[in-house]
Amino acid sequence: MSGSTQSLERRIDELESQLTFQDGLIDSLNITVAKQDREILELKHQFGRISERLKEIGDTSPGAMPQDETPPHY
Repeated sequence: MSGSTQSLERRIDELESQLTFQDGLIDSLNITVAKQDREILELKHQFGRISERLKEIGDTSPGAMPQDETPPHY
């Protein structure tokens, strides 16, 4: 084997090693993105429920609790 052949084999081995590392990193990132997507969807759902609940509370509170209203002289 000549020196250039050994050098080429080392370069190929290094590239294969880098490719293996990058494949693992991409898989890990895909798992993270999928998890975050599920979490975002759940948070949107929760936000919608909270928003609806606040609307319901806001619709019923002005006339329902006159003791909470600020007196006109304030």
